[in-house]
Amino acid sequence: MTNWLVVGLGNPGPTYASHRHNVGFMVVDELARRVGVRWSRSLGLRADTVQTRITADGSLGGVGADADPVVLLKPRTFMNESGAAVSKARAYYKSEPGSLVVIHDELDLDFGQLRIKLGGGDNGHNGLKSIRRGLGTGEYFRVRIGVGRPPGRQDPADYVLSSFSAGLAADLEVEVSRAADAVESLLGEGLEITQNRFNS
Repeated sequence: MTNWLVVGLGNPGPTYASHRHNVGFMVVDELARRVGVRWSRSLGLRADTVQTRITADGSLGGVGADADPVVLLKPRTFMNESGAAVSKARAYYKSEPGSLVVIHDELDLDFGQLRIKLGGGDNGHNGLKSIRRGLGTGEYFRVRIGVGRPPGRQDPADYVLSSFSAGLAADLEVEVSRAADAVESLLGEGLEITQNRFNS
């Protein structure tokens, strides 16, 4: 039995909801929508959570003896303190780093690109840095969603704290759905199959 912890990274509150930095939140929101379970606020964990299960064929919301527990999580900390919520949740739900999936924005991938990997560096991402500090390791699954590099000389920090353009709204919906599909595939079918199917 694997206790999966699936974390979407972002900043809490409506001010940040549409920002590029919050695409991880968008994906776990889509997963929660598919399951049909509402978010619960867990004050002790400094996070919002949804509890569900996944079957061996990758069906989120599944039931039965072969269905592994899955917790979807959105930290209520700001991005650079994400590790506090993740480490608390990992201890509470008895989830090992190898059962942790973190979904986040990635500047080094163009919009429309998706990469799933295990481990690696933090590439300047403050959420990933915080998680590494909190867990003492970077050996967990990452679902990296491309947001592209900022145009011209715009500061990357300002860029990720800005919204996707209105012209990308339909494409963003597709990309969020595709990333959610990749998470279900990763939990149900494993890394190699998921990479072959979704990495672009």
